[in-house]
Amino acid sequence: MTDRPETLEGQGADVLADVLDTLRLSTRMHGRFELFAPWGLQFGTAPGAHIVLVARGGARLEVEGVPGALELCAGDLAVLPHGGGHTLRDAEGSPVHVLERGACASARGKGSIRLGGDGERTTLVAASFQLGVAPRTLLFKELPHVIHLAADDAATAPSLASTVQLLLTESASSHPGATVIMSRLADILLVQALRAHIMKSEGSCREAGMRALGDPQIGKALALIHERPQEPWTVESLASAVAMSRSGFAARFSELVGEPPLEYLVGWRMIKAAQLLRESELPLSEVAPAIGYQSEASFNRAFKRWDGTAPGAYRRNHRRAS
Repeated sequence: MTDRPETLEGQGADVLADVLDTLRLSTRMHGRFELFAPWGLQFGTAPGAHIVLVARGGARLEVEGVPGALELCAGDLAVLPHGGGHTLRDAEGSPVHVLERGACASARGKGSIRLGGDGERTTLVAASFQLGVAPRTLLFKELPHVIHLAADDAATAPSLASTVQLLLTESASSHPGATVIMSRLADILLVQALRAHIMKSEGSCREAGMRALGDPQIGKALALIHERPQEPWTVESLASAVAMSRSGFAARFSELVGEPPLEYLVGWRMIKAAQLLRESELPLSEVAPAIGYQSEASFNRAFKRWDGTAPGAYRRNHRRAS
């Protein structure tokens, strides 16, 4: 028998799942809003990711740092991967209600939050996600400020539409366990939305990052790095593994990912090392070879260059914070 089981074509590491796993993503709060024109909602600048789903009517989404406004229709989903302050209103100039900190959390399980005047009705579902660790990989950091998935977009997967409908149904439910189901569905919806963005962006979107996963060869190289970060990868060996020339591979990887292959490899090794330091009891002498370093000393130097602190200090600091 060989040391490593063979995998079928296309069944390498799930890079998106790997990236999200290191972020320790969890649903922080969610809420359903029944809004009557004129209305406006202002969400604070809490870190993490946000989703906004329009169940009925329409909304104008304004995001801090993003010029203009995004018009959302019934069935549309907007994802703010990096969080940040944002405002929703029925029309330009409508008065804004600033949501108090914890307003959604305190309303969970108590029905909808009702605001506005006596005009047309809009129903929204909003959710926020907490990131246990700040994103350090460019695959996530280079996502746009806003991802818009329109209900009538033919590229939107049926599974995404199904989750949207389930979330809308549960948000209106008073049945036992509805808030737990909403939290789980919100998690699923965020991942499905990122996946839909990856597939939709292939060949049409110019920002580096997650769109690299939609490229057959660069996506495969990323899967190899994520699946086996401990291997002594070189640009040549990665290029050979995906049947590309060294120069062609290096150029395309840098274009799609946003940094050269070996820089990404080192960064991912450090992200995995940080995860092991936070979440395991492995001694440093075992963490080092697990991510591709032959000696503890070389690992210590690399980690300190990456984080600014030594691995031992990083572990102590994060154990105190947890």
